[in-house]
Amino acid sequence: MSGYKVEICGVNTSKLPLLSNEEKEELFKRILKGDKEAREQYIKGNLRLVLSVIQRFSSSNENIDDLFQIGCIGLIKAIDNFDITQNVKFSTYAVPMILGEVRRYLRDNNSIRVSRSLRDTAYKAIYAREGLMRKNLKEPTIMEIANEVGISKEEITYALDAIQSPVSLYEPVYTDGGDPLYVMDQISDKKNLEENWVEDISLNEAMKRLPERERHIIDMRFFEGKTQTEVAEEIHISQAQVSRLEKSALRSMRNYLN
Repeated sequence: MSGYKVEICGVNTSKLPLLSNEEKEELFKRILKGDKEAREQYIKGNLRLVLSVIQRFSSSNENIDDLFQIGCIGLIKAIDNFDITQNVKFSTYAVPMILGEVRRYLRDNNSIRVSRSLRDTAYKAIYAREGLMRKNLKEPTIMEIANEVGISKEEITYALDAIQSPVSLYEPVYTDGGDPLYVMDQISDKKNLEENWVEDISLNEAMKRLPERERHIIDMRFFEGKTQTEVAEEIHISQAQVSRLEKSALRSMRNYLN
């Protein structure tokens, strides 16, 4: 993030505050009571999160000030809709909101022409998806989105695909003070299901040597085909922690197999 420690929208990013967990909790309690000053402090204390997210769009040729402002809108929406009673870190909830806001801005400014009706369908699906995520705190399926907006899942899939820009699987999505999360980390592994792995005795032996939690993560990721987000929700830790534990487990298994 050092490359972004400059003046953005009049903000000296090298001097942005960093809130502790205790400070965040206390500020949010004040926010819920209508304290506008606490809300302002909470926004400033999470601007580094916005910077971290917009790094992935550095190759889009968009003005960094514009992306920062749009990301801040997503941050504010996340603050206004965050439910502290749920067992979810604010950053885990806010990152998809910030990403969604930036992507929407980039789609609206996309030079590739997409029909108005197709774009409207895609936007309905996106708004429905965000609403379902806020309500259920998990990624909705295409069928759930289709039922919500009353449009067939085929039409929604086609519309969403039409407004998407190609993204590298190795493009970083977010860094939570450690290893970055990549696009590929958020995709289910449909090839490496149990029937393709279970016959490998050496692999099973390597799995047995892992700590229980790491073994459980590898089992869910590569045997059950779950995404890191789904794993994080099931074992009640952040996606960044799942990513680090997964990488550590795979490194240990690789060392054993070699």
